[in-house]
Amino acid sequence: MTRHQLVPETAPSARSRRVASRTDTHVAEIGHRRTRVRESGAPPGALACLVSTILLALGGCQALERLDPDGLPTGPSRVGPLAPDAPVRYAALGASDANGVGSSVPCPPLVACEAGMGYVAVLARELGVTREVTVTNLGIPASVLSPTIHQIAREYGRYVPANFVDRQMPFVPADATLVTIFGGPNDVNTLEYAIEQGAGGADLGGYIETQVRVFGADYNRLVRGIRDRAPEALIVILNVPNLAGLPYASGFSLQARQVLQAISVGMSREANARAGSGVVVVDVMCDPVTYDPASFSPDGFHPNDAGHAHLARRLLEALNGASPSPAQSCGQMDVVPTL
Repeated sequence: MTRHQLVPETAPSARSRRVASRTDTHVAEIGHRRTRVRESGAPPGALACLVSTILLALGGCQALERLDPDGLPTGPSRVGPLAPDAPVRYAALGASDANGVGSSVPCPPLVACEAGMGYVAVLARELGVTREVTVTNLGIPASVLSPTIHQIAREYGRYVPANFVDRQMPFVPADATLVTIFGGPNDVNTLEYAIEQGAGGADLGGYIETQVRVFGADYNRLVRGIRDRAPEALIVILNVPNLAGLPYASGFSLQARQVLQAISVGMSREANARAGSGVVVVDVMCDPVTYDPASFSPDGFHPNDAGHAHLARRLLEALNGASPSPAQSCGQMDVVPTL
């Protein structure tokens, strides 16, 4: 059994050595299951690029615990519950949430983290009760889903180290049987920041509508790319919560919260539109627990242990075929007056 201790994030050189020297496969045994965390099998140059991106993200954020909030599938695939005893080859795409930020045990990227309390680690443990689980956690703290919004961040001087399409999707293992995606909150915050800096001018509604459509197109690229790389994978998407209703935004101006709401609701609907053809969408937008202050870490943005555990439960329900389709409308979409 191989165990990996978290290295304090205040020691960049130690972190660099840990990532650079890690073996191709880490194996951790917990109870009666085996959880593997492995390389994606991408070309060495591409892998080096991913590692560099992750190190930049961690260095820019200083510590996982202190991060700031910041096409349809084309191939055949299956939708439905996972077989109860079949091995699961799980790839997770996300930002700091995928690394368990906000929980009591966050997990650095690319490191086996059998004791992690983020939703990826919790879900892996739940799945591992009855089968072998292989985990490839591709989450990069502070990343956005959309390459277009990544470019907007650059234009307006907001720190964003990566996007899912360019720096996560290419590393999904070809034999993955399960892929989860949780993206959008950092995209929402990035657009709201750009608007504060003058993006959109006098036509905020038109600007937001355009960027939401672009986000949908980039989400399409992401899902299509995953499907091309891993044709047998069940893809499970967590849609976007209404950031205007999260605790961190409670002290924002009304207009800032209206902007957050307009972007969040639009992006959530774009995520919902990916459902079908091997893609299941879990509705966190209309889930009241998503907005419960008791589910958040002190920063009011990242989930705490209870919040991560809830996300893992929602994903497990979807994998067991018990997740309803996303709601077309709900009270959580209108926590402040419409912009």
